[in-house]
Formats: sequence, C-alpha cells, structure tokens
Amino acid sequence: MTRPARRAAVIGVVSLVLAGCAVGPSYKRPSVPVPERFYGDERAAEARSLADAPWWDVFDDPILKALIDEALRNGFDARRAAARVEEARARFGIARSQFYPAVDYEGTWQRGRANRFFDPTGATQTTWTADVGFSWELDLWGRIRRLNESARAQYLATEEGRRGVLLSLVSDVAIAYMELRELDEEREIATRTTAAFQDTYDLFNRRLEGGAASALETSRAEASLGQVAAEIPEIERAIVARENQINFLLGRNPQPIPREGPLLALPPDVPPGLPSTLLERRPDIRQAEQLLISANANVGVAKADFFPRLSLTGLFGGVSPELGDLFSHNKIWNIGAGLVGPIFQGGRIKRSYEAAQAQWEQATIQYEAATANAFGEVSQALVDRTKLVETERQRARTVGAYQEAVRLANLRYTSGLSAYFEVLEAQQQLFPAEISLAQTRRDQLVAVVNLYRALGGGWQAEVHK
Repeated sequence: MTRPARRAAVIGVVSLVLAGCAVGPSYKRPSVPVPERFYGDERAAEARSLADAPWWDVFDDPILKALIDEALRNGFDARRAAARVEEARARFGIARSQFYPAVDYEGTWQRGRANRFFDPTGATQTTWTADVGFSWELDLWGRIRRLNESARAQYLATEEGRRGVLLSLVSDVAIAYMELRELDEEREIATRTTAAFQDTYDLFNRRLEGGAASALETSRAEASLGQVAAEIPEIERAIVARENQINFLLGRNPQPIPREGPLLALPPDVPPGLPSTLLERRPDIRQAEQLLISANANVGVAKADFFPRLSLTGLFGGVSPELGDLFSHNKIWNIGAGLVGPIFQGGRIKRSYEAAQAQWEQATIQYEAATANAFGEVSQALVDRTKLVETERQRARTVGAYQEAVRLANLRYTSGLSAYFEVLEAQQQLFPAEISLAQTRRDQLVAVVNLYRALGGGWQAEVHK
C-alpha cells in the first residue's frame, strides 16, 4: 500500500471512531406529574379504555360511519396532513443524504488563441475536459447524525400531527352530525307545537266570531302561534348551515346529508383507562415529544459548530485537445483532505448555541403544557358525561310534568272548570322544556365524542376499517 493510500485509510478509521462520539445532550423524556386517576372519575383506574375502541365501534350508525370514512379519504384537512407528512419524509431523506459522499461530474470544451506574449505562434487551441469529483464531510463530532436525528423527529412529529388531524376530523364530523340530528328533532318539536297553537288560535278565532271569546284571548293565542312558528325557519336555517359544515369537512360541495332512524344511542360507559397511558395515546403529546427530540438534537448540531470539520475531496478525469483521446491520454486526478474550523466569528456560534438551548427550553415547556392540557380535557369530558346524565334525568322529569299539566289543563277546560288560558300557558312552558331535553341528549353524545378525542381515541386502530 502506498503512503498516500495508508494515510487516507488512517484518516478514514480515525473519523469512524470519532463519529461514535456525537456532541450534545442525549435525549431524555422530561418528568411530568401523572395523577393516579383522572379528576372527575370516581372509579378505580383500570387499563381498559374507551380510547382502545376504533371509531366505527364507538359511533354505531351506518350513515355516520360512511360520512367519517369519506372525510378521512377526501377531506381537505386529511389531504393537507398527508401532504405535510410527505414533505417531512422528503426532508428527512435530504438530511440522510449528508451521510454519503457527494459525487459530481463536469465536462468542458474550450477553443481560443493564447496571448502572443506567451505563445508567439498565435496558434488556435482546442481543449476537451471531463472529470468526476467527490466531496465527503467526515462526521467527526456527530453533527450530521444530530441533523438526521432532528429531521427524523420532525418527520415523526408531522406523522403524529396527521393522526391528530384525523382524530379531530372524526370528532368534528360526529359532533356536526349529532347536532344536525338534534336540529331535526327540534324542528319536529316546533312543528308539532305550532300545530297545537294553530288549533288553539283557530278555536279562539271561531269563538270570537261567535261572540263567545274575547279579542284578548285570540290575540294571545295568535302571538303564541307566531312565536313558535318563527322558530321553524330559524331551525331550518341552522340545519342547512350544519349540512354545509359537514360537506366541507368531507371535502365536497353543498348537498343534503342523509339521515334516518332515531338519534344515536349512548354507547356503554367504558372507563377512561390509566392516566399514565395517556402520554402514549394522545397525538398532540406524542407530537410535542418529537418536537422536543428535534430541539434536543439541534442543540448538538449547534455545539458541533464549535469544532472543526474534516472533509475529503477528490477529482478524476482527463484533458485532451481531441475528443477521441479524452479518456486515453492526459489523465488527471487528485485527492485531498481539508480541515476547517472557527477562530473568530463575532460570537455567532455561541449565540446560535444559546438560541438552540432556548428553543429546547420552549419545546420542553410545550411538552409539559400539552400533558397538563390533556389531563384537563379528559377530566372535563368525564365530568360533562357524568353530570349530563343527571341533567337529562331532571329535564325529562320536567317535560313529563309539563305534558301532564297540558293534559290536565285540557280536561279542566273541557269540564268547564278553567279558562283556556291554563292550556295555553301549559303549552308555552312545554315547548322550551322539550327543546332543552333534546339539546341535553345531544350534549350527552357530544360529551362521549369529546372524551374519545381527549383520550386519543382509536390510537391502536387503522384509519379505515
């Protein structure tokens, strides 16, 4: 082996040994306080969790399943999230390319006459050149490895962000669909109540014409009729708005949303699971951790800038006045190594390192904030689900009482024991009570969806069934 070859081999071995020592801190997950159980859940914590169920088992409605599936395939948010993942994957590939030598080629053709001072003959000369060169930075301090670690974490963070978008999309479609179904119920209640008030108004109007009723009774009946009837177009306006919202989530133009059958039933009461597993399920927490890993690696990149960089370069080719002789005569080659390091940068490298450390501090705080917010969202969803059960029970009791009051008022009126004002008053109180009950039942379903989203639901399931 020649001396230059031995020297190059020694440099290569030394660089490989040093490459095992990447400067900068190794990543360690921050310690965050994890409660023994979720605040608002009085049951003993257990491993089984609502989040383990795929969305198509939680939302047991064929039409809703079809809407969610279409949103996951064609929704604008889903497609944008997928494109961001592709971009991050490509950038990760760019970072990985720095592990390998960069090889380039060059070919030139020149024809000209030299200065007569140097060449008195003034002959015209032609030169053909073709060469292949390479350059390779030896990763002495792990700078390239840290860059790859950062790029990989950014890619994984984007993937977790995509999971979060899909989970939010599933939840948003489900909530909008539940609100749409509840608006249908409100319209049915308003239509039924309007018909009842119309009968009352017609009765009073006939009695007024016959001289058996006063104009005051008729006016009050007409006002009650108009007040309830005005709710129908408002509810229909809200229905179209909700349909447009669902269509947008599905990535399509406005059109009617199919629905049939009764409103969804509440799913079985499944426990939320262990609080410690929330850190592994929630996409936003996983994304925050990957961004923290990236920031931690960038600290190593900034620290490596304090040290010199060693690069190998080489050139192989040929030079000839004739194209046919380019690869047979006048071969040229060179190989070398270069060492470049900072001496004075006006504090730039130090400030860059401090900036990287500050970004790591921000990422750490963001991770801690994400975990605290996650526990709070789960707690609120649990309380909502628990308390809305009692709210629904009391409002159902109220509706039952008002329905009985309407029945008794009608009996008293037909028996001549009371004026029809009692019937009118009872009907006026029943309408808002029925609307409130329908909204509470919708809120119960929404609370389940919010709990499913807060727990990072469907984290073990495929996106499509």
